[in-house]
Order: sequence, then structure tokens, then C-alpha cells
Amino acid sequence: MSRVPAQLPLGVGLRDDATFNNYYASSANASLVDHLSHQLAPDSEPFLYLWGAPGSGRSHLLQAACHAASDQDRRALYLPLADLGHFPPLMLEDIERLDLVAIDDLEYVIGRKRWEEALFHAFNRLRDAGKALLIAANKPPRHLDVVLPDLASRLAWGVTFHLHPMDDNDRLAALKLRANVRGMQLPDDVGRYIMHRGPRELGELCRALETLDQASLSAKRKLTIPFVKSALNW
Repeated sequence: MSRVPAQLPLGVGLRDDATFNNYYASSANASLVDHLSHQLAPDSEPFLYLWGAPGSGRSHLLQAACHAASDQDRRALYLPLADLGHFPPLMLEDIERLDLVAIDDLEYVIGRKRWEEALFHAFNRLRDAGKALLIAANKPPRHLDVVLPDLASRLAWGVTFHLHPMDDNDRLAALKLRANVRGMQLPDDVGRYIMHRGPRELGELCRALETLDQASLSAKRKLTIPFVKSALNW
């Protein structure tokens, strides 16, 4: 079986850097990450629902779960509905042939009859086939304005996790982890400067790290505050 995760003809793929290895799990989120990393194991809960505010790492974790499934020679599909929700839900057909389906941004299709019905039937097929389903949204299931009662019932299956937001100490630790994965040493004072001067959203901060990685390799310089100022034009 192919180790490459199943992907849509629409070109939706997985970020190479969205793995469990470079995700910083704070103590509040450690249990969630443990469940995700073992979701495909025998006797594990096959349906997990996680919710959190934008920027909390939902998409990273869903893609990480798909990468982990691929590493086990299992077929996985990542569906970000923020990008795909304007299409008809034809992509849900036959998804029970996959081992793991990760549906991101569920809130974007809630309230739309055709999508809700398609999701309801897809959930049933996945359950009957014994496959795993991972869902992420910005709210817990009971707070979504679901129109179809049967779908609301299905969303209550399994285990629900709240993806807790990071405080500044967690964000610094996450940034240092990402830097370390890239082979960079990020001193605390430089990390705090980047957090203070740069965008608040962790994903944007990590993209700044990509720029710094390229700049430091090119200039053969360590990360210092003056170098960061120059490389990022701050």
C-alpha cells in the first residue's frame, strides 16, 4: 500500500512540517496528542473531535495525524472545509475505503443541508467499516448550529477535546522546538524579541523562522537580535 496520504484531485495536500515531532504539546494538550498518535491502534477510540480558536494548532494536528497514518502504511485524507466547503460534498463518497479521514474547519459547512446530510451518511459508513474519523472545528459539538438532528447526534460520538490556547511561555517553547527541528539554536532573548516584534499567530511566527533559517545559512550567522532585525527588515 502506498505510503503517500490519499489526496484530492483539487490539489489539497499536507504540509511537510505538520508532524507530531515539531508540535509543542503543552501540559494542557498532552492527552489530546497522545490520543491522536494512537488513534489507529487496536481498541483505540476511532472518532475524535477537537476544537479550539483559530491559531490553536488544529490544522497542524490533523495533518500530523495523516502523516503518522501514512508512516504506518495506512491511507489518510485531509479535508480542510475552509478551502473545500464551497464545492459539493462529492469528496465524501467512498471515504470509508480509507483508514483515517481528517475533516478540518467543520464550522464552514454547518447549516448547509446537502453538506450536513452527506456528513451524516459518511460518518455512518466510516463507523460501519471500522475506520477512524478526526474532526476539528472552532466550537464544541453542542455549540455548533447544526440543522440536521441526526448529524448533531453523530458529532456527540467518541471523545471531544478542547485544544487549549498557548500562553507566552508555551509559544516560546514551541518556537524553540521549531527552530531546533531546523537545526537552529534560538536563544530565549531572541525568541522573545521575535514574539514581541512579530505577529501573534504561531503559524506566522514559524514562517518567520523559515526566512531566518535561509538567511542564517546564507550568511553563516547565528540568530541574534541584530541579525533578526536585519534579516526580517524590522
